[in-house]
Amino acid sequence: MSRRILATALAACLAFAAPAAAAERPLKIGVLNDMSGPYADYQGQGSVIAAQLAIEDFAGRAGRPVDLVSADHQNKTDIGASIARRWFDQEGVDVIVDVPNSAVALAVSNLARDKNKVFIGSGAGTAELTGRQCSPNTIHWTYDTWALGHGLAKALVAQGAKTWFFLTADYTFGKDLEGSAADEVKANGGSVKGSARHPLGSSDFSSFLLQAQASGADVIGLANAGDDTSNALKQAAEFGIAPAQRLAGLILNITNMPALGLKATQGVYIVTPYYWDLSDDTRAFAARYAARHPRRAVPNDMQAGVYSAVAHLLKTLPAAKDPGDGRALVAAMKAQPTDDPIFGRGTIRADGRKLHPMYLLATKTEGESKGGWDYFKAVRTLPADEAWRPLAEGGCPLVKG
Repeated sequence: MSRRILATALAACLAFAAPAAAAERPLKIGVLNDMSGPYADYQGQGSVIAAQLAIEDFAGRAGRPVDLVSADHQNKTDIGASIARRWFDQEGVDVIVDVPNSAVALAVSNLARDKNKVFIGSGAGTAELTGRQCSPNTIHWTYDTWALGHGLAKALVAQGAKTWFFLTADYTFGKDLEGSAADEVKANGGSVKGSARHPLGSSDFSSFLLQAQASGADVIGLANAGDDTSNALKQAAEFGIAPAQRLAGLILNITNMPALGLKATQGVYIVTPYYWDLSDDTRAFAARYAARHPRRAVPNDMQAGVYSAVAHLLKTLPAAKDPGDGRALVAAMKAQPTDDPIFGRGTIRADGRKLHPMYLLATKTEGESKGGWDYFKAVRTLPADEAWRPLAEGGCPLVKG
């Protein structure tokens, strides 16, 4: 065989093999969150476990291998952005998920848009991700500051809690959460008596709580999360603030409860899209998750949201064809209804907001609880059309008309 014929045959073989090789390129997912700081229990390794479970359940639907990596952003915007840039530019990551800390999340969302990759925020809180800073490359999955602030404030004002004082984490997330709750309080005839801002990762809340107590407000709204919420509630119990004033943990959830206990959280209400004991399906998922968790913890809503988001991503991946085209992948996810055993059926709006019901829960009394992770009881369901900010009010440039 001549050299020319041999080269032509080799070229033909390579041309045939190239599309097949391209089709087999793995989808690479990165879980980026706080692994060591105040949100480590809220997301941390638990979100990685949730992503692993989703990959085990749905990788067969993806049409290609799926790889998973993770990293700790340490709640620092520069570190989070640096990791995301390295993942996108050098390590072949296609999708970043989770990302608690709104400042980090906004930076990652901007990078995903610039690099045409995908960002799915489960731990991220700021409603700006589907507002003025929305992106065709971003989906906001589990919750946001608008839904939590408005939902809980509306419920408590309806119970007669008309005056509020806020104890707020001094960065984007806390300010958004306070603003959403304050807007709802005022819209329902209540008033805000003041607020105190604290740094992320505070250990001493005494001065802030004394300001709140002196205000005489019916409700002290904790516009913070993770260890900050737990520490504030513990110290409020030591000061004997309740029951004269109600404490509202605007983002309190199951992860806080073992350290707090029911005695310190009596009369507390929360709004959440997921609780492990809502149904047979949520209980089954929680059991699988707890079996993997090093402390046998059940998942909170944000960790469950990672599972739900990755599941939908993998189910819709074949419709996008090229996992490297972030806009096409997000468009494919928006085009198909969501459906999983954790959040049930839902949709993703044009602004990137994932829609599903939310639930108003109340802490159980010590007599009602069966022990273990049995901390909350369902009060009512908030349907999706009531739970989320109306599409026209967010200011997202992707929304026409």
